[in-house]
Formats: sequence, C-alpha cells, structure tokens
Amino acid sequence: MPHLDTLEALVAAARRAGAEAADALLVSSAALSVSRRLGKIEQLERAEGFDLGLRVFLGQRQAIVSSTDPSPAGFAALAERAVAMAKVVPEDPFAGLADAPDGPGLAALDLADPAEPSAEDLIARAAAAEDAAMAVPGVTNSEGADAYYGRTTVALVTSRGFAGAYERTSHSLSATALAGQGTGMERDYDFTSAVHLADLEDPAAIGRRAGEKAVARLNPTRPKTAKLPVLYDPRVAGSLLGHLAGAINGAAVARGTSFLRDRMGQQVMAAGLTVIDDPTRPRGLRSRPFDGEGMQGRRLALVEDGMLRSWVLDWRSARQLGLASTGHASRGTGGPPSPATTNLYLAPGALSPAALMADIREGLYVTELIGSGVNGVTGDYSRGAAGFMIRDGALAEPVSEITIAGNLKEMFLHLTAAEDLQFRRGTDSPTLRVEGLTLAGA
Repeated sequence: MPHLDTLEALVAAARRAGAEAADALLVSSAALSVSRRLGKIEQLERAEGFDLGLRVFLGQRQAIVSSTDPSPAGFAALAERAVAMAKVVPEDPFAGLADAPDGPGLAALDLADPAEPSAEDLIARAAAAEDAAMAVPGVTNSEGADAYYGRTTVALVTSRGFAGAYERTSHSLSATALAGQGTGMERDYDFTSAVHLADLEDPAAIGRRAGEKAVARLNPTRPKTAKLPVLYDPRVAGSLLGHLAGAINGAAVARGTSFLRDRMGQQVMAAGLTVIDDPTRPRGLRSRPFDGEGMQGRRLALVEDGMLRSWVLDWRSARQLGLASTGHASRGTGGPPSPATTNLYLAPGALSPAALMADIREGLYVTELIGSGVNGVTGDYSRGAAGFMIRDGALAEPVSEITIAGNLKEMFLHLTAAEDLQFRRGTDSPTLRVEGLTLAGA
C-alpha cells in the first residue's frame, strides 16, 4: 500500500538520523456534512485532512513530531528534529515500542462502506429527519438535523517490523426538536450512527423520536429530595460504563488515582454482570484490526460475573504495573499512545425495562445527565439530571433541575441490567437500575 511505503521511508529516515527505534503513524480523512434547520440548509461542508506523526527513541528518551506534508523530501529534516528533541527530554523508564508487536491482523471487520453518498443524499436524510420531527403534535420549533459521512485511513509502521493499514467509514444522522412556548419550551434529540449506510436507522424514525421525546418533557416538576431506586435510560447508562473504564484504565491505576486500584480479582459489580471490550466486532463503531502500537484487537472480559478481571493497558502502563499490554493503545499523530477502550458494553440481563421497574413504588427514570461531578479517586458521584418519575411501576410526570448522588463503588455493586442492549454508541449499555441513590430536588 502507498501509505505503508510512505511510513517505511519515514521510519528509515529516523534511523538514519540516529534514532534507536521509531514508529510512524498516518491518518488521512475526508468528510462531508450537512446541517438543515427549518427547511433551509445552514451548512454544507467538505473537509479533508492528512497527518503524519513520527515517534523516535534514544534509549528511554522519546520525542514526537507531526506534519501535514506527505512529501518524502522533507522526511530527513523531520526526523532530525525529532532526534534532536529526544536528546534533551528526560528519560522515561517505561517508554518504548511494543514488546511483542503482532502481525497486522487484518481481520474481516467490514469497516469500509464502498458507497459514498453525495451532498444531495445527506440533504435528503436531514430533511426527512427534520420534517418528521416537526410533524409531531406539540413540536413548535427545530434546532435542526445534521447528516454526516466520513472516510478515514489509518496506517502504522514500526522499526520492529510491524506494518499495517485499514480504512473505515462513518455515517451519522441526528435531529433536535423543541416543544412548547416561551420559557416553558423543552428540547430533546435522537441520533443514529453506523459504519455502513445499510445499518443506519430510518431518518424519519429518528426525527419522530426526537419530537416525541421533546413533547414528553413538557411541564416538568421538581420532586422532593429522597433516596430511591434510579433507572438509567440506555442513552445515559453508558456513562456508568465510562466511569468504570476510567477506573480500570492502566494509566490511572499506575498513578494510584483510581478508586478500583486495589480491586483486581475482587467483586466490583453485582454478581452476574459482565463487561466486554471487543475491537473485533464486524462493523463495530470502534472496531479496529490493531491498536496504536501494532497489537491485534481481541475480545476481552474486563468484568466477569461481577469480578474485575483485567485493566485496560497500553505498553507503557503495562510496564508500570509489571504486566503486558491488553492491546488498548490509542493515539493521534501528535502524542504518545495511551490506554482506551473500543467497543465497550455491558452484557444484557434477563428482564425487560418494564419488568425492571415493576416493583418500584417511587423512583426516577433518567434520560439526561448534566455536568461531570465524579471523583475518580474516591468514586463519589453527583450529576445533574432530568427524566421522569416512576410511580407504582410505571413512568409518570417529567422532572428536571435535580441532582442524583451516590458512590460508584456501591452503585456498581447494586446494578441490575435489562435485556434491551443495542450497539448504537461505541460504549453501550442496556437500561440499568441502581438502588438507593439520593435525589436532591425541592
């Protein structure tokens, strides 16, 4: 592949400049996006990008330079700058290329849609979504609909013999509707994203759900402060998985800044719960054949039957902990790798969302979270929220201007998962029930 030839030439230039080891990353992208509001096109944009990143090592010293110039004529100067930088930076005892880079691992992930939509195609999708939202009774205005298509190529070459490249596409559509009048207006949204256009949800369905959600939020109340069970809608339940991912991130564990840092092999979630990270799922939103250090993607159980089984590691954090990388290095062209999850999800349970709330006399169903009041060291949790009260096992009046609070260590141990898992976001969860959170209201 031409991109691999380019990167091999860049790594060779780094070795000639005196680097003991090096890797080079290329990211090339093209995107087309449309924004439509109240029947008019507000933005039509096409963007293209090309970025190179070179990382060099002199012993335990590393330096990174980046460029947008693909011409090999400039590689010698780029490499010389990187080596000169490496000579003056402090040593990092954990820096280095992958200890055991895998082969390119170009699994059949089906990440590239051969069809490329036109601007007219995107305009039609945005129009269908917005028109459907505006047709919902009670919807009075629109914040518009956005349609997007992108194609990205990623290539990596290291001086230890790894060379790999892959291409991925992305299609997405969103709509945001407003209901009500004046200071009583409420807004809500819906969206869909997919690697292949064939997997994108119907634009009219997206718009209709956005409108219906906005109308359902009209005339919210502010309930009294109470301690009660809370259900998280799937679109916000994934945020709890995000907090878990942060707590088992190898960099945080190595720094000692995670509330789960001493819990490996212990129960950290309710029995029966399993959390999976899987970069190998075909057409997955975050699937990839290899990570930012050349390690092949592998399906990994991070939590199994409630027990913590693995950290999320790149090679640097793995060396700090005396372990091996789990293949979770993520990086851009301008910085070093760091650990990050891919297609992260909580396995579904056995109950429907309706059954999950059937025994709740009074509770809260959360559809929106605001702010980020989470302490990664202690697990203390406090978020602004909006949603609906649960009364006698069913959804009741909308509520807003409330806060929910607890501690993630206890919350994870008192989770129940519904059966409604859908892969829509990259970090995905079914509806979740958490016992005994504090609702701060009126």
